[in-house]
Amino acid sequence: MSAGQSAAAPSSDLFEPLDDQPAYRQIANVIEQRIVDRALKAGDPLPSEADLARQFGVNRSTVREAIRELETHGLIGRVRGEKRLRVTLPEPGRVSSGVSRALALHDVTYLDLWEAMMAIEPAAAGYAAARRTPAQLQLLVRTGARLRDDHLGTAAAVSAVVDFFTAVAAASGNQVLALSQAPLNLLLAPTLTQIIDRVPQARARIRDAQAKITGAVKQKRSEDARSWMEKHIRDFKRGYELAFPL
Repeated sequence: MSAGQSAAAPSSDLFEPLDDQPAYRQIANVIEQRIVDRALKAGDPLPSEADLARQFGVNRSTVREAIRELETHGLIGRVRGEKRLRVTLPEPGRVSSGVSRALALHDVTYLDLWEAMMAIEPAAAGYAAARRTPAQLQLLVRTGARLRDDHLGTAAAVSAVVDFFTAVAAASGNQVLALSQAPLNLLLAPTLTQIIDRVPQARARIRDAQAKITGAVKQKRSEDARSWMEKHIRDFKRGYELAFPL
């Protein structure tokens, strides 16, 4: 019996049989859409492979291909010691790497990146000053302190700068800002590596800016935090111009 000829599904079924489009990709897309629509939420169990195959009107091997794709994207998984598939929230790293890859393929320029950072980072800093928890502040302080090590290698220094931005975004309490900022970090890292290597004063200026931002966040001065982050991002553009003179 083909997908289009399958028997009528019980009214309690979550999914409907497929039409004649490529099956495993369509199954993955349908389940992903249910997750995005919040019809399926994190922790919700999925039907068994056999039941999914019945509902979609396909064989189990096709369902397994769809499951593998969804697992790769971090949308479903299994709790340790449990065979049942459940909806999961993808880790920010998986989301950001995919977005960064897409942005890179569209030939994003440093100016594009800088403009996006100017829109996102100051807002995140302002909200962080208003909303940060003591634990988030402590993380921000520890992250900023890493760059004060004069013997820190370039890769470690870049990682410290990126982690500082991540800590600010996390402290903002805004998931959209945090998720938007994460892929920018991955795009920033290669250029920041060149800036730190080529501009002698880069580390000192970054350290100073981080100290000012952290101080404003600590004292819950939102406007100061936003203002210092704007200056910090503007300084990145100046560093880029020094590292890559026309």
